[in-house]
Amino acid sequence: MNVLVTGGAGYIGSHVVEELKNSGFVPIVYDNLSTGHADAVPEDVLLINGDIHDLDFLEHIMGEYEIDAVMHFAASSLVGESMENPGRYYYNNVAGTLSLLDAMRKAGVDTIVFSSTAAVYGEPEKWPIEEEFAVCPTNVYGRTKLMIETMLADYDMAYDLRYVALRYFNAAGASASGKIGEDHRPETHLIPIVLKTALKSRNSVSIFGTDYQTPDGTCIRDYIHVADLAVAHVLALKHLLNGGSSKIYNLGSEKGFSVREIIETAKKVTKVDFAVSEEKRRPGDPAVLIASSKKIAEELGWKPTHSEIEEVIASAWQWHKEHPQGYEE
Repeated sequence: MNVLVTGGAGYIGSHVVEELKNSGFVPIVYDNLSTGHADAVPEDVLLINGDIHDLDFLEHIMGEYEIDAVMHFAASSLVGESMENPGRYYYNNVAGTLSLLDAMRKAGVDTIVFSSTAAVYGEPEKWPIEEEFAVCPTNVYGRTKLMIETMLADYDMAYDLRYVALRYFNAAGASASGKIGEDHRPETHLIPIVLKTALKSRNSVSIFGTDYQTPDGTCIRDYIHVADLAVAHVLALKHLLNGGSSKIYNLGSEKGFSVREIIETAKKVTKVDFAVSEEKRRPGDPAVLIASSKKIAEELGWKPTHSEIEEVIASAWQWHKEHPQGYEE
């Protein structure tokens, strides 16, 4: 089975490529390398440098390599940037996915696993968050992902294009292989920022907002190990390839940790003390996001096995110690 992985040179995409290989699939990476890293793609996996807006080239690639299914990660994903430059996000995420879906139609590919986000829920009134909760994103990034979910539902209805949309909470950690990890430019995710500070490549960690309605005043998030995410993607793919219907699933550990708790756990894991500063809130940041993953557990048998927060941070710490400059080395 040949699987086209758009954005497969990125953080989550590269871990899914590794899991696809381990599960007997043949991943083919399609990435424009604007934020991804060629070194994150295994040497024995084909990497095609291409853009998802190039419908004709996508259709050609799907035909030439006899693609059976698509896993779609290619997107812009910075919440703050999405609020400052919404046009980029609607173009890259929504228009880009429309091009991909039309290329799939033309090439006769009718199966896709989509990388969505917990940001579609906005500010939920209670938690853990279930898939049936109201969706009301508070930022442009979340709105683009919700629009794509709507597009997928419409393409399923009109063209029988079946999909699974996976709504992630906070992906973190690194592969046990030691070959791939998290390297964004710029880095905006809390755990790698904390670990870069522990490595002395940053002066301090900033806490954005200390007046949220949470026990310690800082945002609470659900952190899921990227290896557990990768397993969920393969389970979703197998569900579709076995004739399963379109689905939406949350992916999280069902546990919440505040920004302060992550910082303190990182200090414990790294045995390094480092400076922490307090800043004002960022626009579009909900106070609490904690997942219910009951649905995917019951229907696909998924259960995270690496998502205890100490293990998540320890795996990331190991990768960052060995790759202090990321993939530039």
